[in-house]
Amino acid sequence: MAPDPWFSTYDSTCQIAQEIAEKIQQRNQYERNGENTTKLTVTIRALLQNLKEKIALLKDLLLRAVSTRQITQLEGDRRQNLLDDLVTRERLLLASFKNEGAEPDLIRSSLMTGGAKRGVPNPWLFEEPEETRGLGFDEIRQQQQKIIQEQDAGLDALSSIISRQKQMGQEIGNELDEQNEIIDDLANLVENTDEKLRTETRRVNMVDRKSTSCASLTWCPLGCALLAFDFSQRLAQHSCPSCG
Repeated sequence: MAPDPWFSTYDSTCQIAQEIAEKIQQRNQYERNGENTTKLTVTIRALLQNLKEKIALLKDLLLRAVSTRQITQLEGDRRQNLLDDLVTRERLLLASFKNEGAEPDLIRSSLMTGGAKRGVPNPWLFEEPEETRGLGFDEIRQQQQKIIQEQDAGLDALSSIISRQKQMGQEIGNELDEQNEIIDDLANLVENTDEKLRTETRRVNMVDRKSTSCASLTWCPLGCALLAFDFSQRLAQHSCPSCG
């Protein structure tokens, strides 16, 4: 497996920072001895520019690795801390180059010995988590890939659950639509039945009124007089003065 480009760039950047510290110390010795420092100054300035470009490249690589999930968030934070230390070291070296900061021999000693001298902490040292302690770059990368795969598996399972819930929701929605259609049909049937019932009721009432009227009055078969008519008799029993 190819080495991680971020750590390769980080190692080379640390070497440049260490070289700058050594060059600044050498330049200051030349100045104390009255020797010419022009060549060293030009070299240091070029190294500082190279250091700045390397740090910018590390920022870009880290952002790309985090955004594309090539590394975990924990590893991203760890690398960001390393990068912040590099930026701080760059500012100290630049200040020393301009004779505005710490002595270059102090900077160099902090780089080389972990800041044991004069109580200066080593910016290159960091508290490594237990999960990665003692592991090489390739092993750390494999561990990160395993964590990412586990996260992907969890996301796939969550996506499957959400899909099933969505399908269940759609089925429930379809069932509700069918029930609503049945209810609408039933409502229409009830409305039609009610209308027919009202129509039949009106007809019955009309027939009943006619029956009541015919039971009390009727005309003589000859049309000569209005007589009482009893429907309980097969023949009309009447006495018509006109027809005898």
